[in-house]
Amino acid sequence: VAVVVKLVIGCHGDTPTPGTAWGGLITMASYNKFHNNCYRDSIIISITNCATSVYAGFVIFSILGFMAHHLGVDVSKVADQGPGLAFVAYPEALTLLPVSPFWSVLFFFMLILLGLGTQFCLLETLVTAIVDEVGNEWIMRRKTFVTLGVAVVGFLLGIPLTTQAGIYWLSLMDNYAASFSLVVISCIMCVAIMYVYGYRSYFKDIEMMLGFPPPIFFQICWRFISPVIIFFILIFTVIQYEPITYNTYVYPTWAIAIGFCMALSSVICIPIYAGYYILRSEGDTLLQRLKNATRPSREWGPALVEHKTGRYATAFSSTESQLEVQLLNPEKPKSDEAGMMAAITIGSNGSTHSQDSMM
Repeated sequence: VAVVVKLVIGCHGDTPTPGTAWGGLITMASYNKFHNNCYRDSIIISITNCATSVYAGFVIFSILGFMAHHLGVDVSKVADQGPGLAFVAYPEALTLLPVSPFWSVLFFFMLILLGLGTQFCLLETLVTAIVDEVGNEWIMRRKTFVTLGVAVVGFLLGIPLTTQAGIYWLSLMDNYAASFSLVVISCIMCVAIMYVYGYRSYFKDIEMMLGFPPPIFFQICWRFISPVIIFFILIFTVIQYEPITYNTYVYPTWAIAIGFCMALSSVICIPIYAGYYILRSEGDTLLQRLKNATRPSREWGPALVEHKTGRYATAFSSTESQLEVQLLNPEKPKSDEAGMMAAITIGSNGSTHSQDSMM
């Protein structure tokens, strides 16, 4: 049973759904064309990700095995996890290889490339969220300055991690801010899309973009298998929880409290905004407000007019008819007319995200 539990928890790092919870995949996908074959892309990315993980495993454990053989100890004695593997165990093993400076330069250059690649994705996620949320023309034209501002703030916040105590803060953030909260967000995403928005509506949206419905295997995974697996990962994560330590250092209670605050900071926003949205929804009773809050808005649909087809064509025609009636009204201010025109061409969240894949 312990082996199964460890295997399930280990799958957390390799399953793509927590990666989706970061927002990076969603942000990058929003810049695709509306009819981009994301089904093909998902297959290619999944196979590449698995192959890269297997290849990396061969490289890492071959080096650690060489180090264990050289020192005459078991592999478990030289293996480490997290930052200790990348910055302590692996560099130490490289010093035992022939032409060790060459391999060390290649290794740390690889770490730099991995770090930059990850930061590009995460930075763009945050910048896109800020620009889309503000959504006015002023900030759209100054996206470069927003990117610079976010990068500078991130650089300043990262300086404490380079101090003597930085490795302890890094381990604290890695254990709390980047694990439990991702599983919770992933589970909520699956339930919200499949059972609140509705799997039928979601499958129709995919069929409209791809030209064919998603395969049965994907439908079963999205509706049943993925939520169940993520839920079990969440349960086992809670059951197997142990207070964080780094080598022989045991983190104090106040540090663990900070870790839990970091883990909950991203999750707590979901129920807070859900309650706020329900309260401001139309309806005389709480049940009516809840029903209205869980229904797509009238503006929901493809961002560009030429993609409003199928079930979105009726909603667009209705909105267009209302616009024509209001334009014939001489008392209607021009600013309101412009607002109505903008409501038709922008995304459902009111942003001016210019990519045609956004819904």
